Amino acid sequence: MQCHYCDREAAYETEHDGVVVGLCEEHFREQVEALADDDGLAALRDRLDVESRE
Repeated sequence: MQCHYCDREAAYETEHDGVVVGLCEEHFREQVEALADDDGLAALRDRLDVESRE
């Protein structure tokens, strides 16, 4: 499978409701970093009372 954002081979794939999306290593890392910086994720952590392992 090809990366959703570029022509590289997808290193990771996910499926939801029959739609499969692939990401190469670089774009996967970018998406994870964006989620880590997102205020919505922090709010979700607080709501779920998730503790960091750092």
